[in-house]
Amino acid sequence: MKTIQSRSPDFFLGATTPAGFKGYFEPLRREPGMQMLLIKSGPGCGKSTLMKHLAQAAEQQGQRIEKIHCASDPDSLDGVIFLDQKRAIIDATAPHVVEPDAPGADELVVSLYHTIDAGKLAPHRDEVKALFARNAALRGRAARYIASAGSLMLDSRRAEACSANFEKVRRYVKRLCTRLLPRTEGTASEELRLLSAITPKGMVFYRGTVEALADRYVAFRDDYGAVSRLLLELIRAEALARGYHIITCPCAMHPDDKIDHLFIPALRLAFLTDNRWHPVQLPGVQAVRCTRFVDRENLAGYRARLRFNELAAAELLEQAADLMAQAKACHDELETYYRAAVDFGKVDEAAAQCAGMLGLA
Repeated sequence: MKTIQSRSPDFFLGATTPAGFKGYFEPLRREPGMQMLLIKSGPGCGKSTLMKHLAQAAEQQGQRIEKIHCASDPDSLDGVIFLDQKRAIIDATAPHVVEPDAPGADELVVSLYHTIDAGKLAPHRDEVKALFARNAALRGRAARYIASAGSLMLDSRRAEACSANFEKVRRYVKRLCTRLLPRTEGTASEELRLLSAITPKGMVFYRGTVEALADRYVAFRDDYGAVSRLLLELIRAEALARGYHIITCPCAMHPDDKIDHLFIPALRLAFLTDNRWHPVQLPGVQAVRCTRFVDRENLAGYRARLRFNELAAAELLEQAADLMAQAKACHDELETYYRAAVDFGKVDEAAAQCAGMLGLA
């Protein structure tokens, strides 16, 4: 597990999960007032570099931004969100394809396909097609390992649930929210972001984002996820009912039914899940051990099962990360063919055009 820190908040908007690739690019497009710039091109054609330059220019101007990283290569960007402008520029190609609903109105398409000299690629057609196929095969194998790990982690969560006192959890959340979340006259709203993901580097957790968005932290230490799942669901519901804008971070392993982290920017407050996958090591954190809501004697009866699941899931995810690293190496090789065929002068022209659209020229 790696923790990454940065001046601006870092997130993922898509990741490989036990159910396959899960992306939040469409919810981003549906955020009120959001206008999207959709970049279309092949691999190695300068999409990430273009977005990094725009992000740097915006930071130099003092604009608030969020950087969206690629789970297949966290050093690359899948997008940049310009918060003050309510605009975002994203890589709109596979596996997170986004097509414009209202071209030129809600979305502007930035195509870089014209920068590719097909004549230079044609002699390498077989090699390019083989690399695309190998990349897909490796990613598919990694996804199967992740699915297997997800099944084991879900089994552990269900085992913990058999020992949890969920009524005690509900009473605790009522007291906690009464103390920390005063009612407001605001309009409730929600953004969806991923704070962690399985990557070629293993599990990456953007701890620096926590420090960028919050000064107060409540961390729920939960090795198995049943108690923290309910805690975060109830806190989310209370925060929305009390009129707050929130940033909800689903679990990278079970994004459809489990929240891992929750931010309330207006209060500079974060609620976090603390476990081996994303350990929370922050100054001044209020730590809450979820074993307080569990019948420990009953849970002890599952000790061997839980230990096996933990070790096996960790091994499966390590193998998945290794396969993803092989897929990245394959993709890097693929990019060499495209870079040799791209007119980067035309890419620079497109970058200048994007900078002009965003007021960064």
